[in-house]
Amino acid sequence: MNFVAAQDFILKKMEDELPGHLFYHGLHHTRDVYSAAVNIAKEEGITSSVELALIKTATLYHDSGFTIDYQNHEESGCDLARKTLPGFGYTSEHIEVICGMIMATKIPQNPQNKLEEILCDADLDYLGRDDFYEIGDTLFSELKFYNKIKDEQQWNKIQVSFLNAHHYYTNYGKVHREAQKQVYLKDLIKVIETYK
Repeated sequence: MNFVAAQDFILKKMEDELPGHLFYHGLHHTRDVYSAAVNIAKEEGITSSVELALIKTATLYHDSGFTIDYQNHEESGCDLARKTLPGFGYTSEHIEVICGMIMATKIPQNPQNKLEEILCDADLDYLGRDDFYEIGDTLFSELKFYNKIKDEQQWNKIQVSFLNAHHYYTNYGKVHREAQKQVYLKDLIKVIETYK
């Protein structure tokens, strides 16, 4: 498989075709998740070059479906992977592993194996990082643009419910992200208590 060619292709496609109002799901998010996935994979002991290439490819394709459809972007990303990756030497088995990872990131996340767990945790790595509020603001702006939410109060309630339901799957996420995520959850619960 020619990972570099696949990477060049999908990054160029996203750069050219992603809508400008994807304040959260833009190319910067894909690059952030890619970096987190590589780091988590290393920490989780993934040493196979094939598995690493599959994780990296799934990361690059996981939000590529936004070039096609906002609502069902995971399915669209898989369609894109199935259509384009054979041209870069990926087998149908490789592509199914990649699509499994992409589909596992659909909310609520449902990973079935280690590789899917890594991508799920990478996709929501920011929930336990210092840039939580900064990145959250971009998602708030995006959801507001798409009329998915009306105001900050609704957004904060959604965040509390989302953080309550979310959990990290990898040891890395549990050790390095969970505690800080719980701090944000407590802070947001205090904020929404002021709404009553």
